[in-house]
Amino acid sequence: MYVKDIPAEERPRERFLKVGVKNLTNQELLAILIKTGTKEYSSTDLALLLLNEIGNVERLKDVSITRLEKIKGIGPVKAIEIASAIELGKRIYLESPKYKEKLINAKEIYESCKYLFTKKMQEEFYCLYFNNKQELIERKLLFMGTINKSVVHPREVFKEAYLTSAASIVCIHNHPSGDTKPSREDIIFTKNLIQIGRVNKIPILDHIIVGDTEYYSFYENNNLFNL
Repeated sequence: MYVKDIPAEERPRERFLKVGVKNLTNQELLAILIKTGTKEYSSTDLALLLLNEIGNVERLKDVSITRLEKIKGIGPVKAIEIASAIELGKRIYLESPKYKEKLINAKEIYESCKYLFTKKMQEEFYCLYFNNKQELIERKLLFMGTINKSVVHPREVFKEAYLTSAASIVCIHNHPSGDTKPSREDIIFTKNLIQIGRVNKIPILDHIIVGDTEYYSFYENNNLFNL
């Protein structure tokens, strides 16, 4: 079945023009992204299959391309287009100057950022830059490493802090092994950052290590100010 087989007034794009984007269902919005159907399913059918597969629309933010491709009728091209639209939406939401996310503890930061590390097979190091109200100014990926090593230079961490006029910084990176225990290198690097932060009056508030389903916070474990 193709979209052309659906009565014109019921097609997602026509309904978009008729009733406006805010009045479309999740299924209709996905159908517009999917664009075309297959011999067996229309784009609206594929949208419904996708929603049924993931459980609810909120879970789309964490869905992988691999999982999308497993849905019958959604090949690599459609999967990439859907994933790109989801990522763009997340960036617009998180980086919009009209909305400043306030994150006041390690758990909130972990919940806000854990999607960044889903199914990542190498270390990725982010810095979160905050204003003096603990509102997020910018979330920036600074480095990507191998499965067991990430080369990070403090200069880049603080360069971004000056560019964004940040009042404080939280570092967060993942351990692909799933073990959140800080390595010797993590401890040494965190100590160096803290010392540089004190000199520059831009404190490092925390360094969070993300595993599969949990996190380690230097601050929560009372290791931040002992370094």
